[in-house]
Amino acid sequence: MNSFIVMQGETYQAERNAGVLWTPQIDKSGMVPHSWNRMQELKKGDIVFHYVKGSFMAISRVREDCHKGTKPKNPDEQQNGHEDAFVAHTVYRELDKPLSVKEFFAEIEPLLPVKYSAFQEDASGNSGYLYPCNEELAMKFLELISSLNIFTIEVEQLELSMEVIKKTEHNPLLGLIAEAELEIKTKMRRGKEQFRESLLPQWNGECPLCGIGVEEVLKATHAKPWKDSSDSERLDPFNGILLCANHAALYSAGYIAFTGGGRLHISSRIPEEDYPVYRLRKSMKVPVSPEHAPYLRWHKRIVFAEPRKVKLLTNQEQ
Repeated sequence: MNSFIVMQGETYQAERNAGVLWTPQIDKSGMVPHSWNRMQELKKGDIVFHYVKGSFMAISRVREDCHKGTKPKNPDEQQNGHEDAFVAHTVYRELDKPLSVKEFFAEIEPLLPVKYSAFQEDASGNSGYLYPCNEELAMKFLELISSLNIFTIEVEQLELSMEVIKKTEHNPLLGLIAEAELEIKTKMRRGKEQFRESLLPQWNGECPLCGIGVEEVLKATHAKPWKDSSDSERLDPFNGILLCANHAALYSAGYIAFTGGGRLHISSRIPEEDYPVYRLRKSMKVPVSPEHAPYLRWHKRIVFAEPRKVKLLTNQEQ
């Protein structure tokens, strides 16, 4: 199961009423924009977050794989053409309280991918239709939506508990959120377990920077982060280094990086006199394979270069 963000705007009402997502197959220039072509990735069971004019208005689950067809009929139009389209049928669950992206952007922004982000740095939505939504971002959306839309029983309201239970038992939105959270957490856990198991023998079960070999404190650390990786990249053992907890934290935060050949780079934010404290030396080099190089270079260029605020690519740059 994967998650997506759909930018609907004026089309939301008609598409909600018809229970569909759709785009033309080609634009006026004969090209297929990436946000239209991504429709073909939609599979039965996928989760979609519906963004309309600044807020998420609904969540839906895809009922069947996307297929090529014709533009769905709009009852408000006098005539309907036979435009070739990508079409996916979904079950919409509207939110009683929409989730404002701008209001919660401080929590959302760190989880946005560098490429193909649905949102710009000012929290406004990008043009385009369908965008990927990585598991970490999807979990954040579900958490925020839950906090706004799911009633929490307070101690002084215990006398109403039976009525609350009856309401939530038949709440389709609550059921969808619970199912989605479980599926996403399971996917992430299994993926990270598989990734870690593949890194342990590759790095001889120890941190290459300090030699710590206590398995409980070793972290399988992605070079290209989860939020920016494809499903295959997330599980690729060459997209990571086995590091102790301290060095893993430094690497993920962009305080250290490695060249494609494995040579260590240390951020200027770490004073040179403190290198011994962090068990770091300028001359350090870790053993890597050629397959590591693209991932290590990505990390050095993106995470190490601007660890605090990575510039999100605009649609034109994407």
